Amino acid sequence: MDDSLIRVEHVWRYYAAACALSDVSFEVRRGEVLGFLGPNGAGKSTTMNILTGNLAPSRGRVWINGVDLLDEPKRAKRALGYLPEHPPLYLELTVDEYLDYCARLRGLRGGALRKARDLAKQRCGLTAAGKRLIGNLSKGYQQRVGLAQALVHEPPVLMLDEPTVGLDPLQMREMRALIRELGRERALILSSHILPEVQATCDRVLIIHQGRIVLSDSIEGLSRRMHASSLRVVFRGAPQAEALSAIPGVQRVEREDNMSWRIYFEPPHSPAEAITAQAAEQGWGLIELTPERLTLEDVFMHITCTEQPAAS
Repeated sequence: MDDSLIRVEHVWRYYAAACALSDVSFEVRRGEVLGFLGPNGAGKSTTMNILTGNLAPSRGRVWINGVDLLDEPKRAKRALGYLPEHPPLYLELTVDEYLDYCARLRGLRGGALRKARDLAKQRCGLTAAGKRLIGNLSKGYQQRVGLAQALVHEPPVLMLDEPTVGLDPLQMREMRALIRELGRERALILSSHILPEVQATCDRVLIIHQGRIVLSDSIEGLSRRMHASSLRVVFRGAPQAEALSAIPGVQRVEREDNMSWRIYFEPPHSPAEAITAQAAEQGWGLIELTPERLTLEDVFMHITCTEQPAAS
């Protein structure tokens, strides 16, 4: 059986003459949680709207659970659960009434409907809230109701857009654990601006910029990118930039002040030992040597600020 539950091939999208998506291709397999990142205006929302069948691509194809989304939209959408950034809630309904309504839209009836509703409530921490009006719930609990409606029909594909918005730290931790659990048997796309959340929850990261995919990597591969690639060094003396640049493994140096330097190198070949030896030999008086590890935010900013997609 093919484990590829989301497949996107050569998707383009134009708004009049403006190209919002340019030749986007990727897939998400069963058991994989994909973090989908991009700055505002990068094409992230357009991609999510195409994947959920709310917007047609100008060119290209999308398959959900092996079904062509353009040829058989209703069948493809049956395999899909979607939580948009602003959950589609009816505030005048109780939680049970709303989830029953959503379950009926997905074709559930009778005992199967009640079982599905109760399981969705249990997973989302809503068991005690069934009789409460949605309009009287906190924003965090309304977010849980939105997730429950996406889960109620047990879809093999889940797409979550900012699922932890409005949650307190404890609820956020619980939601992350739930997302990891849900992703074990499904293909799950998580779109979020909270970069540590993506790093803690996802198996793979996709970054879109100016309508193109500029990074697709596993969390392990991303971690390798985040290994220290610079050293902050403080000397009591004042070595010359030429002397530091001549040390084996040093790519370039930047002076911060009279005593401090930032020294760049190509991981994993750190020149730390060579710098220490040279400082002792030359009497520079080494005071501090600190590896500077990149964060996911650093990687994201570097890619989106420096990557220039090739012209189509």
